[in-house]
Amino acid sequence: MAHIKSRKHHIARRSSCSAAIAMAFIALPGAVYAQQTSDAAAKKTETLPQITVQGASPENYKADTVSSPKFTQPLIDTPQTVSVIKKEILQQQGATSLTEALRNTPGISIQLGENGNTQTGDAIFMRGFDTSGSIFVDGIRDLGSISRDTFNIDQVEVVKGPSGSDNGRGASSGYINMSTKSAQFEDFTNGSLTVGTADRQRATVDLNRKLDIGIPGSAFRLNFVAQDYGTPGRNEVENKRVGIAPSLSFGLGTATRTTLNYLHIDQRNTPDGGVSTFGKDGYVFQGRVNNTSPFVPIGRGPAVDSSNYYGVNGDHDDVTIDMLTARIEHDIAPGTTIRNTTRVGRSKQDLLITGVSALVPADAAVGGNPATFTVGRSRQGKQQTNDIVTNQTNLTTEFDTGFIKHTLSTGVEFIYESQNSQTPVTNSTGTKANLYSPNRNDSVAAPIYRGTYSDGNTFSAAAYAFDTLKLSEQWLLSAGARLERFRTETNSASFASNTLTKNPDQTLTDTLLSWKLGAVYKPAANGSIYAGISNSFQPPGGNNFSLNADPTNANSPTLKPQEGSNIELGTKWDLFDNRVSATAAIFRSENKNELVSDGGTPEVFSQLGKRRVDGIELGLVGQITPRLNVSTGLAYMDSKIIKGTPTNQGGIIVFSPKVTFTSWATYKLENGITIGGGARYVDTQARSSNVTAPTSGLSTMPDYWVADAMASYDVSKNLSLQLNVYNLFDKKYIASLNNSGARYTPGQERNALLTANLKF
Repeated sequence: MAHIKSRKHHIARRSSCSAAIAMAFIALPGAVYAQQTSDAAAKKTETLPQITVQGASPENYKADTVSSPKFTQPLIDTPQTVSVIKKEILQQQGATSLTEALRNTPGISIQLGENGNTQTGDAIFMRGFDTSGSIFVDGIRDLGSISRDTFNIDQVEVVKGPSGSDNGRGASSGYINMSTKSAQFEDFTNGSLTVGTADRQRATVDLNRKLDIGIPGSAFRLNFVAQDYGTPGRNEVENKRVGIAPSLSFGLGTATRTTLNYLHIDQRNTPDGGVSTFGKDGYVFQGRVNNTSPFVPIGRGPAVDSSNYYGVNGDHDDVTIDMLTARIEHDIAPGTTIRNTTRVGRSKQDLLITGVSALVPADAAVGGNPATFTVGRSRQGKQQTNDIVTNQTNLTTEFDTGFIKHTLSTGVEFIYESQNSQTPVTNSTGTKANLYSPNRNDSVAAPIYRGTYSDGNTFSAAAYAFDTLKLSEQWLLSAGARLERFRTETNSASFASNTLTKNPDQTLTDTLLSWKLGAVYKPAANGSIYAGISNSFQPPGGNNFSLNADPTNANSPTLKPQEGSNIELGTKWDLFDNRVSATAAIFRSENKNELVSDGGTPEVFSQLGKRRVDGIELGLVGQITPRLNVSTGLAYMDSKIIKGTPTNQGGIIVFSPKVTFTSWATYKLENGITIGGGARYVDTQARSSNVTAPTSGLSTMPDYWVADAMASYDVSKNLSLQLNVYNLFDKKYIASLNNSGARYTPGQERNALLTANLKF
């Protein structure tokens, strides 16, 4: 029986966000009037040259290039799989977060954060490997376990396969780059107001103005978001944020251009500690009443309601982000440009989350009444600050050596990154939750901060070069290399036996040489066949700046970096007058130097571990007709532990679905009506690599299909209305599963959003 649940405790926190949403749209008419006034004045004072633009419609999903100057060729001639998700498809789908945007590319699964333990941040697995630490904003690493919004994003670029030469240390899967909006030399105002089921509200503003301040090519842009979102099917879980991103540019359209960007985001979320997996198909558990009694199977019962909330009052996930970026570009000569980018950024997170743990065995003995079963609660906390200071200088140029044409990109980077984490003692005491009727008003003590911490930093200095050699109209060779010297330092303190102990400081200094090679054959101007090979490194402490003195820990400074490698064969074709991109690739990605145990007594550890993923990826993106846009992709991955422990050698890689599929299409009808929809498929995922099935919890995530739909109507040239319906057939599925298989995050039930889009 469904119960009505009060949400009065959220009213105060919702009010400020709702006020911000209202103020955003109160301000829009004034901005529009100001634009119309300035437009009228501009018509009297300036005459602009005629500009002819050729190519696909702005609504086309296809991208020809990425934002990074390190890519020396268009995507069709780049010997690597690169998926670009443009803002047009994000707007049509109503996608507001990075994880929602990534539904548009195959080979990706979204899991729990903090290495599979908590529901916080963007926890992304790609091509079988954790990619959460390889997320970038405008080519600069983005730190912190945070959930990223798309309000200030032009496009999301997904580079697949190890790419250490691009950005330094990173995952064997590749990386994700979010290209942000900056000021343009034109006047426009865009805005949106969204309301939806599950008590959701969101407003965005994108305002751009040319400036007449005596400096040629000056412009200002302001992006703003205010969001107050509930979660469909999870009444107590909320996501609230306010963000502002001003951008000021000088010299646009001239040889020297300067841009200053600032980003501020404030998130006040109620996190989700998950739902018990008890009663799900495949759930197993053996428990015992005490440490001396034998293990016995736990009594069976029906699955719990996916709306159950096992958290308690006071749970929160508060995040503040501030980022200042300065970029200067100068065209030295035709085809030669030098760029310098400086960024200073900080993110702060204050997290308190209550997760549901396993059944209490004494309450769930054989033959027990499931209505009386209870589950434990584990309350975890984190206070973390991430800082980054970086300076990048890049030079791109073109030149000839004999008959060979070169496109060269070279540069240097200096990066300082730090992370300070205050780590409390996890508190599992307090009132246990009834399995079927949990109460958020129960008393569960918060974690206790005893002074334990980890304070780490990494300083890197790197030089790189990428060159594409055009040997003829049919043959291109490309090569890239990055030499990076880094130093990581960690100081920490631990608490045990009621004593706070300062741990010995840990230091690691090393040099990494990353590279990639590729060859492209062009049987036609609109097609390419390529082969590419690349590598990347992940040194100890590379993800969290936390070195560990224990030589059996993967973050021990005595260990070698883990090394990823990739070999890929593929083909790319631009079809339908270059409006559509069709791609196909086969690949093998490996990660070696992983720390494994021989399982003996005593245990012997070595860096002989190796994981491998063999796969195929297909893609079709673009404008098939002036009315029909499509974006579709299919990935097949065969993952395996090549060298591991006695228990997992020969097993599969966790959270690596064998098949993933994504599709989205829109069709523009007459009279301003657009209809669209799509489907996503994610295959079965294992949460353990062991060759024998786990004896507790849920061992796998079942596969699932989800369908979405949209329709929009252009009321006028300035206003359109858009309806999005998600999970059209109300599919019940598991979206993510924790490492022990004791709790899961349910997929959102059928829900809808209605958006009014304004543009002037």
